[in-house]
Amino acid sequence: MLNDSELATLRNRFKRDAEFLMQTTAPSDEDGKSPEEKDAKPLPRFNKHSIFWIVASIAVTYYVDFLRNIMENDEIKSWWFNVGLILLGICLSLAMFCIVYLEWFKGIRHYDQEYPAIPPITTAAFIAASCSFNIALWPVWSFFTPLILFTQFMGVVMFISLLG
Repeated sequence: MLNDSELATLRNRFKRDAEFLMQTTAPSDEDGKSPEEKDAKPLPRFNKHSIFWIVASIAVTYYVDFLRNIMENDEIKSWWFNVGLILLGICLSLAMFCIVYLEWFKGIRHYDQEYPAIPPITTAAFIAASCSFNIALWPVWSFFTPLILFTQFMGVVMFISLLG
């Protein structure tokens, strides 16, 4: 075992090494920007990835007659579809609460720190909604249903990201 003087030497060495590591990894304030200004880096809105998903979503909507099938197809399991609509409504309501009310009106940029329960509830509602929509639309498109819904989801997300 180590005696007291060896433990003190070891403790001081670790303390000195930790202080050195903290000094080298601390963010440098040489540019004089606040953390909010560093968060506000403009990102390009139009990129290949966004355009690809938007075009793919439009193509899928056209080729599978997405809207006509949703409105007129009798094979859709309406109970699961309605559950999916309710859960999607909850998800979108929470998102609008965060974006419109908290960020625009209250000025809270990091609302996940102020309201930590919102992201997991929104995520759970969206996952449950996507499962419900897959169950409801499975009789229409069979094993293509998850691919079609994922493409539609990515197209909508990329379109919203273009809006701001």
